[in-house]
Amino acid sequence: MIIDLRSDTVTKPTAAMMQAILNAEVGDDVYKEDPTVNLLEQRIANMFGMETALYFPTGSMANQAAIKLHTQPGEQLICDKYAHVYNYEGGGVSFNSGVSSKLIDGDRGMITAQQVEENINPPDFYHSPLTTLVCLENTTNKGGGACYSLDTFKEIKSITDEHQLGLHLDGARLWNALVATGQNPKEYGEIFDTISVCLSKGLGAPMGTVLVGNNEIMKNAIRVRKVLGGGMRQVGFMAAAGLYALDHHFPLLHEDHKRAQELAVALSQMAIVTHVEPVETNIVIFNVSDVNSFIKYLNNHQIIYSDMGQGKLRLVTHYDYTAKMHEQMLAVLRKF
Repeated sequence: MIIDLRSDTVTKPTAAMMQAILNAEVGDDVYKEDPTVNLLEQRIANMFGMETALYFPTGSMANQAAIKLHTQPGEQLICDKYAHVYNYEGGGVSFNSGVSSKLIDGDRGMITAQQVEENINPPDFYHSPLTTLVCLENTTNKGGGACYSLDTFKEIKSITDEHQLGLHLDGARLWNALVATGQNPKEYGEIFDTISVCLSKGLGAPMGTVLVGNNEIMKNAIRVRKVLGGGMRQVGFMAAAGLYALDHHFPLLHEDHKRAQELAVALSQMAIVTHVEPVETNIVIFNVSDVNSFIKYLNNHQIIYSDMGQGKLRLVTHYDYTAKMHEQMLAVLRKF
């Protein structure tokens, strides 16, 4: 049995999701005439209490569009050193927007209001880039699926308001954070200027990310999406998968979290494992003392994982990681 725990992006549509895709009513989304896309955008905008939303093919494109909406070339954004927008979007911050990144050494990918304030460049010191945006991530990917508290978000918001900075949330796994914390998505809409939420990770849709915000900041979003090559036609088929996932997969995310926590416990009991990051959602990051022997063992048992380098490995639970696979995985770990 192959057990693929590289990422929650490896999920495939269920038969019921495929039926929803086949039954979708579609139109030309470039003309904003796809009723299923329009429905998905309105639903997610309403969830977060935002005025408008726009469907993107990928999370990276949605984040890059948000950065473009908030900034001008030569400016600077603030983010954690682990941030996806800096590490995993192909240098898009500089390529697409001509913006530099000031990296903060946070805790498991999370930064504080004090750190934000300390890293804002003086606006009247023209030798340094003008700070105009703060990008946060929830849950944090390289931080092991950690979740911010709303209080921290509010404290950072007070700083960005004081200094007239934009505030964007990369919410690729925000659905996981909402389930783990019980937070209300409308509170996020009150704090952030823009939020991206991904449908192809924990929710298991084949593609799609929705960017939400209010009308003023989003007025040029469709133009930026076009410039980035994101104009799509009858993409309502994929939007239908997103709608299905919100109804049927979103409520099940707690199962992924439970299995991740059980994997963390099993790993912590292994002598070869030197450290396991705290697990709050569906990501398990851990260090091993003899990485070559452990990787060989996993490979021999058809376990697929992510190697983060320097003895650090990552496992991510997801919809296609079944109860049977989980029992097998736990047995493999216990037999090492």
